[in-house]
Amino acid sequence: MNSIYGYSEDMLKQYLISLGEKPFRSSQLIEWIYRHKISSFDEITNIKKDLIKKIKEDFIIDSLECVTYQKSTDGTCKFLFRLSDGNLIETVLMNHDYGYSVCVTTEVGCNMGCAFCASGMKKKLRNLTTSEIVLQVMMVSKIAEVRVSHVVVMGIGEPFDNYDNVINFLKIINHPLGLEIGARHITVSTCGLVDKIYEYSNFDLQVNLAISLHAPTNEIRDKIMPINHAYKIEKLIDAIKYYIEKTNRRVTIEYILISGLNDTAECANKLCDLLHGLNVYVNLIPYNEVIEKPFKRSKKEDMVNFFDILKKRRINVQLRKEQGGDIDAACGQLRSKHMNK
Repeated sequence: MNSIYGYSEDMLKQYLISLGEKPFRSSQLIEWIYRHKISSFDEITNIKKDLIKKIKEDFIIDSLECVTYQKSTDGTCKFLFRLSDGNLIETVLMNHDYGYSVCVTTEVGCNMGCAFCASGMKKKLRNLTTSEIVLQVMMVSKIAEVRVSHVVVMGIGEPFDNYDNVINFLKIINHPLGLEIGARHITVSTCGLVDKIYEYSNFDLQVNLAISLHAPTNEIRDKIMPINHAYKIEKLIDAIKYYIEKTNRRVTIEYILISGLNDTAECANKLCDLLHGLNVYVNLIPYNEVIEKPFKRSKKEDMVNFFDILKKRRINVQLRKEQGGDIDAACGQLRSKHMNK
């Protein structure tokens, strides 16, 4: 049977039409599932019993098993969930002054192989289904007893490597009768799958785009991000320009600062040259060190100097406040630690 959490309103409409039912029943179903958070279809009171019986034959209301979770002193929580096939994934809850944000995983493992990242230490086994991504938001909200207002698709895996399921997930969590998370409160991050950035430019929801850049030159990016061998920075910048022109939306540039690698004044100036004139916002990120990796976080003075150079050259930039530094905060750390045990 299929998980009900994997079906958007359009998909439910088609299902109901195939049964000879009125399409408006799809809105009723969505409202019961996401607003009332039912645990059984029998709780539905405004749909006839024979239709409920048929729905129960075709769908399940499932959940994820929470294996463990860690809570930081700053309120950040990292959850380790077990899927129905036994695989493990991570989800992070962050508390901001504007509300609660959830960072979701899209794949079991990751094949992108970024040298600094814990996620890539365990190779990709499979894509997550739409329902498994939706359930991360549902489960975190339930366990923490909070209203999730923002979602970032930046957990384990490359979202655009699981494109169709991610797009369906975005439609479901944005639905006004569902989780009702505003499109502008949702951000999808990619390490640079250029062809998918062009496709994403035609997506009809105003969901934000973030690019994991992490280097201002091909020479540096080749060393730490294998994706750069397939799509050089020049091609990536062309895709970003197309996205901005097509959507009239700003792009976030994610840039992890790694000591002695990409945090020099020269790198800062080259980054300014690369991004000059683009409607972008640079998010400088202190590196969460991974014990199995040789990389170290930048010194505080180097991070501040990097920030100052961008600011002086009129690049829209922020130095992100560190969250979860006292727990296994980096993507894939908690999962890897649990699997290694």
